[in-house]
Amino acid sequence: MSSLIEKTAIVIGAGMGGLASAKALSNHFNRVTVLDRDILPSQAEPRTGTAQSRHTHALIAGGLKALTSLFPGFDEDVHKAGAVTMRAGQDPRMERPGFDPFPARDLGWDTYSASRPLFELVTRRRIEQQGNIELLPKSRVTELIASPDGLGVLGVRWESSGGRAQTMHADLVVDASGRANVTLELLDTLGLPRPEETEIGIDQAYSTAIFARPSTAPSTWKGVMVLPSAPTSSRGAFLFPIEDKNWIVSAGGNHGDAPPGDFFGFLEFLKSLRMPTIYDAVKDAKPVGEIARFVLPSSLRRHFEKVQKFPRNLLVIGDGICRFNPVFGQGMSVAAQEAVILDRLLATRANDLEALDGLAPDYFAAIQEVLETPWAVAMSDFVYPKTQGQRPPDFAQRIQYGMALTRLASEDPAVHKLATEVNNLLKPQSALREPELAKRVLERMTTVVEGEPKKSSTP
Repeated sequence: MSSLIEKTAIVIGAGMGGLASAKALSNHFNRVTVLDRDILPSQAEPRTGTAQSRHTHALIAGGLKALTSLFPGFDEDVHKAGAVTMRAGQDPRMERPGFDPFPARDLGWDTYSASRPLFELVTRRRIEQQGNIELLPKSRVTELIASPDGLGVLGVRWESSGGRAQTMHADLVVDASGRANVTLELLDTLGLPRPEETEIGIDQAYSTAIFARPSTAPSTWKGVMVLPSAPTSSRGAFLFPIEDKNWIVSAGGNHGDAPPGDFFGFLEFLKSLRMPTIYDAVKDAKPVGEIARFVLPSSLRRHFEKVQKFPRNLLVIGDGICRFNPVFGQGMSVAAQEAVILDRLLATRANDLEALDGLAPDYFAAIQEVLETPWAVAMSDFVYPKTQGQRPPDFAQRIQYGMALTRLASEDPAVHKLATEVNNLLKPQSALREPELAKRVLERMTTVVEGEPKKSSTP
């Protein structure tokens, strides 16, 4: 334990980002309190505070690595709880235009497939084993308490289940609520500008159903990803194995192409996909529970790193900073990696008497590399003409580069592995632009300018 042992911290929200940051803080603070408005179930059950908890979630390799570093043995715990082992590149069948399927290869590592409630339950059980972390369910934070000089935060005000208003002070507050409303409201109260926002308007809707995995399930794959025929269609779907020998299937589209909420309509939507693999797998399978639906207007990135006078003793983590298109399955993993960065920053300040001074700007700057890859993926939604927002000026070149890289990855196992490592947040986005690789990609990449093919520059 570091020299911050006499200090206390509050985390707002007991989702994956809140739990991961609580564990990071527990390594450096004497006491950490996690406040959440929901009842925290003792079983793997969806809860109202996590609107997407009934939908498909992926804990990609970078997220698993981050959580295992915070909670040693986390991967074993998840497996024992019922998560299904997935061998990268081999077990999920990837169906994308031009590659049906994409070549299957053993890329050398495992991850795990499970429901969001199971991932959260396993993490929460590990938190409950920490003697210096307290979970307070049914505790809704209403506002942050500003310091008298208006330059920082002293704690939070919150309401218990009976509506009783209470106050709690702390040396550091982490907003892991997802929307960061109390942080934004504090900035308004203090007369400080809100962070700039970059928005990608996708108008996305998707539905999710759970099916009992039939005895006739194919043995050649464990999961299936059917990617859309962009830009002419945004329809796609995912099927993954989860605990209790079930399949979870999510299907969706953008800009009004919403899947129905009844099973007949859901199956018809699956039947309309570019490839029939998922439909054929579930058309005779037994549904478990009801269909869940969700709508996401946009991907959103708040540039807290540009805020000049962010209140001291306050941080934001997870979706409150950056909310991605959830079909890419990166949200939980990004939040876990942000928590690891927080842990590392606090460790470097262990012997500093003013250890929390300047923590926020250092943290917001440090996490930008983590956000680079998922945000680059989110920008691919600009391929649809109706997507709202500021398209990067080199967007066409980026798409062409990505398509050429995909072709190269289909041919070269080493490139396939590298691209998958980047998509799994194991390596930075810059790894895909290394000179030797970029040269090979550019050899497969052309763009038509005034009717003549011309080599494109590196994006």
